[in-house]
Amino acid sequence: MEKRHGRSRTILGGLTLVSVLLGLYWGLVQAPPDAYQGQLQRIMYLHIPTILTAYLSFFIVFIMSCLYLWKRDRRDDILAYSAAEIGVLFTGLTIIEGSIWGKPTWGVWWTWDARLTLTAILFLIFVGYLILRSLIEDENRGAICGAVLGIIGFLDIPLIHMSVYWWRTLHQPPSILRPDKLPWENVHPSMLIALSINFAAFLLLYFYLLSLRFHVGEMREEVKRMKLYGGA
Repeated sequence: MEKRHGRSRTILGGLTLVSVLLGLYWGLVQAPPDAYQGQLQRIMYLHIPTILTAYLSFFIVFIMSCLYLWKRDRRDDILAYSAAEIGVLFTGLTIIEGSIWGKPTWGVWWTWDARLTLTAILFLIFVGYLILRSLIEDENRGAICGAVLGIIGFLDIPLIHMSVYWWRTLHQPPSILRPDKLPWENVHPSMLIALSINFAAFLLLYFYLLSLRFHVGEMREEVKRMKLYGGA
């Protein structure tokens, strides 16, 4: 069973590498420069997939946290914890990419724009989630507290998405997830292809990292069980 899972992760890793390279080529070479921002706009092909992948990760935290509070299954908690770690990574990358994009566009690395501020809050909530889990020695209590915080933290994501509609912000409205237009009505087809390839590549990368992190979590649980029964 473990060999089969290892082989599956190897195949997934290979597909991820190919997809990421293809996405970078399409975004950096094939897609045309933006009419207004020129070559700078190409960071979009990383920025949008990164934040959407972070949203997916925190959605998994939300679902697994709800399941853990309901069933108290350790595997649900391990998956929630694993997804939270990777979600923090992708959110941090999103903030860095946004700063790189914002400096030549807005003239500053950071501004307390509504969307940026709410994204920073999301990042801090889940950094707090990880710190909380590391500080509470009782695993069951830590898992319960983490599940509650993970559910609350996820509720920030709809606020982030709607912030550009509810408040006056420097951040541009969504290019893809818009209620008034279909994606191909708002984005040039070649750009949409590049964005789709990169999003698919980031999804593969995400699930590859999640499978590795979940496997590590399961191994830790197995070591704990062996120590417990060995000590008994």
